[in-house]
Amino acid sequence: MHGLINRAVQCFVRDTYGQERWLSVTRASGLDFTDFEAMLHYDDALTEQVVQAIAKAIGVPREAVLEDIGTYLVTHPNVEALRRLLRFSGVTFLEFLHSLDDLPERARLAVEDLDLPTFELHEHGNNRFSLHCSHPHIGFGFVMMGVLRTMADDYGALVLLNYEIDTKSVEIIEITVVETAFSEGRRFELGGRVG
Repeated sequence: MHGLINRAVQCFVRDTYGQERWLSVTRASGLDFTDFEAMLHYDDALTEQVVQAIAKAIGVPREAVLEDIGTYLVTHPNVEALRRLLRFSGVTFLEFLHSLDDLPERARLAVEDLDLPTFELHEHGNNRFSLHCSHPHIGFGFVMMGVLRTMADDYGALVLLNYEIDTKSVEIIEITVVETAFSEGRRFELGGRVG
């Protein structure tokens, strides 16, 4: 797994639960280091050990940890740049959804060897969609659940999400956009703030 992904997991724990909790997770995972290097690659099994240790430490299922990581990635001030990048994908939540197919390629423009799932959005009419997440390692769909739920709030849209796995181990998120302008949404400006 790419170090950027592992580093994001580390930052999620540190920023949400504190450095001491992160250190206890590293011990429980059997790591002989405390910080992931963003540009290195790590064994996928190591990443899974860390996620399982987090789940045990905070007393929630693995899936909840992954969804919380997705939420963290687009809400925490330390990773505001990712939210801004995603908001550039469209003025409305529906435009944002239609841009998800291109997300892995856009990410690889910044980090060439970043291995994200492929996303395929299917439209079923009446503001119903399914997002297919394909990756050898199951779990990215739960991260996307957190991202989608948070981005819907960010845009002021009311959505219903449902997660399932098909027989080919493709994670599917069923998305129903109940209302595109349910609330005001979070403020977003094209230019970043200075100072």
